[in-house]
Amino acid sequence: MGGSSGRTLNLTLNVWRQAGPGSAGGFKTYQAKGISTDASFLEMLDVVNEELAAKGEEPIAFDHDCREGICGSCGMLINGTAHGPWKMTTTCQLHMRAFRDGETITIEPWRASAFPVVKDLVVDRSAFDRIISAGGYVSIATGNAPDGNALPIPKVDADAAMDAAECIGCGACVAACPNASASLFTSAKVSHLGKLPQGQPERYRRALRMVAQMDLEHFGGCSLHGECMEACPKGISIDHIMQMNRDYVAASWKGEPIAKAGGAG
Repeated sequence: MGGSSGRTLNLTLNVWRQAGPGSAGGFKTYQAKGISTDASFLEMLDVVNEELAAKGEEPIAFDHDCREGICGSCGMLINGTAHGPWKMTTTCQLHMRAFRDGETITIEPWRASAFPVVKDLVVDRSAFDRIISAGGYVSIATGNAPDGNALPIPKVDADAAMDAAECIGCGACVAACPNASASLFTSAKVSHLGKLPQGQPERYRRALRMVAQMDLEHFGGCSLHGECMEACPKGISIDHIMQMNRDYVAASWKGEPIAKAGGAG
């Protein structure tokens, strides 16, 4: 990490600009001057956009919402790395002290055919929504919420479910994977329900339907490179992928139906 707290940086930005999904895109160079090392990466882009707007130029489009590492909206490739150089960090949590004065930073959108570019750094991640709709829920009647200690759950299962549930759907796993696979995202959504008692009745059907939808969205296949886990800002383990694969095989043997999945079948 370069830079010191309270200082300022002068940077050169190579930013991917693309007017729309059907337009040809390309890199454009901007200067970011006097950027505080205490600023977040998105705050730095805000400063650049204010300068562009003042000159009557089109601001750089990028996704953001909570700016607290919760919503998963702000994903982008920074110098070829999903969310930038700090591990376990979303783009909005990345601070400019991670960079050196005079450095050139290349900023791109997620690169995957299943994530078409909407504009500049904004991509369409609705494929993730369709995977969730295919089975990432509990549809059976579970009654009123029980007391927290009424249903004993082994700690190892509770911990695994909570680990998977941390997924914010940012898409960094897809962007980092050489195959553009969505297996880490999908397996996290399969696991966080499949590890709990309420998720058991639909456990195998869920894996079958969500994997089928993932394939329909044209994500690549998983070859367990592990880049997805390295890029994940929540540190979700590829162990969930192996669990999903086991559940998928079990579902296939059981003859679970794919019909009525949300968009699959």
